[in-house]
Amino acid sequence: MSLVIPVLLGSVRTDRIGIRAARFLVARLEARGIEAPLVDPAERKLPLLDRMYKEYPKGEAPQALQDLAALYTRADAFLIVSAEYNHSIPPALSNLLDHFLEEYFWRPSGICCYSAGQFGGVRAAMQLRAMLAELGCPSISSLLPIPRLHKAVNEAGEPAEEWLTKSANRFLDELVWYAEALKARRAQGTPY
Repeated sequence: MSLVIPVLLGSVRTDRIGIRAARFLVARLEARGIEAPLVDPAERKLPLLDRMYKEYPKGEAPQALQDLAALYTRADAFLIVSAEYNHSIPPALSNLLDHFLEEYFWRPSGICCYSAGQFGGVRAAMQLRAMLAELGCPSISSLLPIPRLHKAVNEAGEPAEEWLTKSANRFLDELVWYAEALKARRAQGTPY
């Protein structure tokens, strides 16, 4: 079953390290034959949320939103890569997610969280779980926290620590399982 799993990066900082985790996960998904486009808010240059995509008259949303809507409606799951800012979700990630709603429905999500320190961003991940559930794409039970990301993954997205490949494979196995299951169910119809 061919899948589409966009990887949504949550940071726009100039010296961000999350791009390493995103590159790592894109490569792991593509190695499985999965289409895994990177959604980088720094490149997309989304406006701050004024109106959701669905609130624009048809064909009048900014092109960046139209492009994302087209991708999201093809998606079978979402993989979120999130830093932790002040024990919470980065504002760029919240802005990226909040522009859409129905495009997320009936699709699972996976959360990869990271930090430069020892906790791996898990405090932000807990808040992100609630947000993703409200958006209609609840997260799978597993997380992929990456503490000390700057040491665990190099700039090219290659793992520098053996544990990460094993953990990522287990995490992606679960995400793919849910993506395949919900794709099959969506093909039969959804409750609304």
